[in-house]
Amino acid sequence: MISKEENILFAAEELFAEKGFEGTSTREIAKAANVNISMISYYFGSKEKLYEKLVEYRMSEGQFFSKDILERTDLNEWEKIEKIVDQFAGRVKTQKCFYRIMQREQLHTKTPQIVEFLKQTKMGFISMYSKILESGIEKGIFTKNPPIYLLHSTVSGTLFYGSNAIEMYKEFLNNKDSDEVFEEQFFSELNKHIKHILKDLLGYEENK
Repeated sequence: MISKEENILFAAEELFAEKGFEGTSTREIAKAANVNISMISYYFGSKEKLYEKLVEYRMSEGQFFSKDILERTDLNEWEKIEKIVDQFAGRVKTQKCFYRIMQREQLHTKTPQIVEFLKQTKMGFISMYSKILESGIEKGIFTKNPPIYLLHSTVSGTLFYGSNAIEMYKEFLNNKDSDEVFEEQFFSELNKHIKHILKDLLGYEENK
């Protein structure tokens, strides 16, 4: 069961993703969440605060990377990279609305909190890749040392572009499966594709 506050957040998230912040009214959010408009003021104070709370909510929810993966001793460096890609791709797949909002924000944001969130998210990924790559090269697991900041751009750029174009790909392939079935297949292939690219960039040989 989700709380009333979360119900409003999720309804707003879908509308922000579809119409943008400016194009979404509090009245529309209240209608989508099936609550009285006064509830938005009660829980959040304003549309701006609701927007900030949504980012904060997803940000705190997303603290599933970093230390957990970096500190695991049962995985080698390549397996840690695979885990990061799996989890990141899973979030992009299940939270399309939020990531659509964030992509728009990268181009147009003026909200200091969101600017900082985007910066810290990217820095977190770059730091993770850097530590894993350094350790992997030291152990001879990786034989190449690509620019670490471009490594994250490769992963995130491929994921975002692919997920945004999924309907076009379905049409191009003349795929008759349901959207749900095609999406599962698509994200599975996208995930494998990213890992193939990373293997080449890092100089990782599976059966070495």
